[in-house]
Amino acid sequence: MRDGTPSSEGHGTPSTGDSGDTEDFGQRLRRLRARAGLSQEALAHTAQVSVRALADMERGRTRGPQRRTVQALAEALGLDDDEAAGLEESAALGRPRPRAAAGPAGPGPLALPRDIRDFTARGPALARLLDLARDAAEGRPAVSVVAGQPGLGKTAFAVHAAHRLAPHFPDGQFALDLHGMDPEPTTPREALAGLLGALGVPDAALPAGTDDRAGLWRSLAGERRLLLLLDNAADEAQVAPLLPGTGPSLTLVTSRHTLAGLESVHRTDLALLRREEAVELLTRIIGPDRVRAEAQAARDLADLCGHLPLAVRIAGQRLLSRPHERLAKLVARLAAEGRRLDGLQAGSLRVRAAFALSYRQLPPDTRTLLRRAALAAGADFSPETGALLAGLPYDEAVARAEELTDAGLLQSDAVAERYRFHDLLRLYAAEQTDAEDGPEVQDTALDRTADWMLRRATAAALHFDVDHERPGPQTDPDPDTAPTGREEARAWLEAERAQWLAALRRAHEAGRHRQVLDAAEAMHWFSDLNQHWEQWVEVFRHSAGSARALGSRREEAVHLNYLAWAYNLCVHDPRAALTSADAALTAARDCGDGLQEGWALGYGAGALSRLGRMEEAQERLREAARRLAAEQSPRARLAEMTVLSTLGTLLRQTGRADEALDIHRRGERICREGVPGRTEELMALYHAMARMQIGNDLAALERWQEAEEPLRQALAVFDAAQMPAWAEQARLDLGRALAAAGHPEARETLVAARAALRTLRSPRQAEADEALAALDRSTAGT
Repeated sequence: MRDGTPSSEGHGTPSTGDSGDTEDFGQRLRRLRARAGLSQEALAHTAQVSVRALADMERGRTRGPQRRTVQALAEALGLDDDEAAGLEESAALGRPRPRAAAGPAGPGPLALPRDIRDFTARGPALARLLDLARDAAEGRPAVSVVAGQPGLGKTAFAVHAAHRLAPHFPDGQFALDLHGMDPEPTTPREALAGLLGALGVPDAALPAGTDDRAGLWRSLAGERRLLLLLDNAADEAQVAPLLPGTGPSLTLVTSRHTLAGLESVHRTDLALLRREEAVELLTRIIGPDRVRAEAQAARDLADLCGHLPLAVRIAGQRLLSRPHERLAKLVARLAAEGRRLDGLQAGSLRVRAAFALSYRQLPPDTRTLLRRAALAAGADFSPETGALLAGLPYDEAVARAEELTDAGLLQSDAVAERYRFHDLLRLYAAEQTDAEDGPEVQDTALDRTADWMLRRATAAALHFDVDHERPGPQTDPDPDTAPTGREEARAWLEAERAQWLAALRRAHEAGRHRQVLDAAEAMHWFSDLNQHWEQWVEVFRHSAGSARALGSRREEAVHLNYLAWAYNLCVHDPRAALTSADAALTAARDCGDGLQEGWALGYGAGALSRLGRMEEAQERLREAARRLAAEQSPRARLAEMTVLSTLGTLLRQTGRADEALDIHRRGERICREGVPGRTEELMALYHAMARMQIGNDLAALERWQEAEEPLRQALAVFDAAQMPAWAEQARLDLGRALAAAGHPEARETLVAARAALRTLRSPRQAEADEALAALDRSTAGT
């Protein structure tokens, strides 16, 4: 038969015996099952197919099941080799498009594909393969697996390498496409037939079984210096029988999977191109004149392609076919994310199609995780986020994410258990989410994730809250996996910052205002440890809005004060800070809250001082200190110390360092007296803040040696507490004092402070630059 049609050329009279030659697949399967005494349910369970699928086969609804399914059924039925071959033959007759054999004998069909003239980069990887070729020449067969995500140019690299290495292998260079992404990849038996044919073995001399063919192949290959390119491999089981066992051969295997099960192989992991390499590839395709004429557009185009070789090639081919089109026009088209994948196609080359090949190969749960993960906020995501979005158990999500990593569709973090997309793959995954899930399913997944993330973030942040008891495990959505201490809580909050911030945003938009307020309140003390996070403005803007929506003037005053703090210290916007502080002052006076009134006066004064309105700032600070001194609560004592610290700083900046020193020592006395209900750890931080200010006061009075000790003490406390925003200010102040005193540690301290302040994007980095320049001038003068 051919294509399911009986041939006019028979092979004798059909048998009516037990061989079942006249039976179709369903009849044969039903007879063999009955002979084995198995029910449909029992056979389906053993072969790991569904009962419905098995029933469809026996009824003739499925006439040509895949080869793997037939093999599983044959093993479950306990068939011998001849019976299994007969069952496979009857299934093959029902397949509408059976694959042709791997190719006729002779080297022609297995010749290397043509090399591409504009191949770019990959120099180090090619050099390593040349070393492998030299090893192979010494009689040790070498294998290199070239793996990675779709679009990296694995085949182009392997073909280019094969042409470069061909002179080292005079006995033959063969290339075989294993069709790993097809519904039915080439079997090892078919592949071995092609390889043996290429070595001159006639069809009539080919052994029948796969093992015998593999043995013959190894025997013949072991005597020759061969270069073998196995392109587009499906898995280890497909590749292993094709690898020579001895002799001076080199085998290059390309696959979208890592093929981690192959032992003793060299691995060539291709990375994305660097930006300059992507521009070079574009130049080789469209010519240097067009790239020189629009150099910035060429760089932008490389970035929009994500430096993915396939995407850059498609963009280049598109431009090559339009010789008068400007690069900037294509850049403008690709800049719109919703049209980017549409723009990255030229003729039969399509980025979307390359991704789709891999996507269709995935099991259903793995596809779900891939497309739903595109809904995650931030540059990467954790297995927790993936599990929540996909509606999978955590362990299942980890397994599916690892499967996607092996398939080259996700990139795993080198240290943490986190995953990220290539930009274009994220766009493709988002398209699949829209196509397969729809708005309702997406909203459900996002709501589920946001609720869980916000509850965990609230519980984790409460580890830092000195105004409440430490949180119990019941406050976390999954107590068994909840962070158990400050270090774990901090690590989680920092790693998942994008996720819980997106969750807070979603909760506010959905009107879950109490949840927003609880989360932001829990974050209050934690935010002090991370003043360099600009996101605190958004956090406290949402919480202030939620308090307003709930009609709580006291909570509105609290969170407007938090917002004024964020504007002052996190984004350095004193005008916005003053507006928030004034609104907080009004709300506090409306509800008679003296504590929040004192905070509002203090935050407003901080903003005024940054605006250069020093007298107004000083007046507000003195009023705030008086208002807070009249309050009896422990919170008021902490607020009073903060206000005194700010007042003293302002006095020092206006040339009144003696008064500032008295004010700061007054704050230090409150620290030493202690505050009821506050931990030694917290009081140590407030004491360190006072000591830092005292050190600066002494420095302003040019009492350099006296200034050193309190500044060192403050720095040690802030470093131990992992408070970089405070620690680096103290380090800068210490460095300046050491420089003025001529201390040998001055330069080292100032250089460290400058580097850290730049990382924190602090405006004080300019002070570090000035201090270092002054030190250089002083040293040069000496």
